[in-house]
Amino acid sequence: MEMAQGRARAVSVTSDADRVSGRTASRSAPASRSALASGSGPASGSGPASRSAPASGSARGESPPRAERRRLTADDWADAALAAIGAGGLAAVAVEPIAASLGATKGSFYWHFANRDALVTAALARWEERSTEAVIESLRDEPDPAQRLRLLVHRVLAHAGRDRLEVNLLAAADHPLVEPVLRRVTQRRMEYVIDLFRAVGLPPREARRRGLLAYSAHVGQAQLVARLPGLLPEDGPEPRRYLDSVLAVLLSGTDIA
Repeated sequence: MEMAQGRARAVSVTSDADRVSGRTASRSAPASRSALASGSGPASGSGPASRSAPASGSARGESPPRAERRRLTADDWADAALAAIGAGGLAAVAVEPIAASLGATKGSFYWHFANRDALVTAALARWEERSTEAVIESLRDEPDPAQRLRLLVHRVLAHAGRDRLEVNLLAAADHPLVEPVLRRVTQRRMEYVIDLFRAVGLPPREARRRGLLAYSAHVGQAQLVARLPGLLPEDGPEPRRYLDSVLAVLLSGTDIA
């Protein structure tokens, strides 16, 4: 009997141990299944780090984060203001429409400018640099003044009036912000052209007269092209022949009455 009781106690102890082992195995099973599902298996000696890491956004099927918009600069706003002037004149410079065209808010505008006048001033300064100083700089490497004059006439007159920005600025010449810039730009351009005529050998007075004639041709052609399109030759060889005839007059050796 004592032997039977001993065997019963042994069976009971073994059953208890099996139940404990079974509960332990069941608790560890999810981690093992997770490791098998990830394809990595348990890492040797990794300890807690062997648990599977959280899935990335792409693994969960989420869209990637939207790229941040490039921060607008004061020049971006000035360029947009110039585009507005070219399209609709000075009155077209308004904060809200320009902000909408840039996909920006008025807060971005006021980060760079105190008010609309400050934007117009910045835009005019940018136009002055691009349309005058940059053009003059692009001709600096040409050593022959007569060739510089030819290049200038062909470059400027060939595009006169096609960009309505300058035409619209001339229409706003009486505006207190526009007038001093236009005057300064006109004087700078005329001085440069007059210097070119002097460099080709004309006396100062004649150089000035031809400089005035050249700049008047530029302004007049810009107005005609913008206001009365089709009046001047625009296609085929005629535009170049027209420009060549302008140059022939400007560089002729006879006095201009």
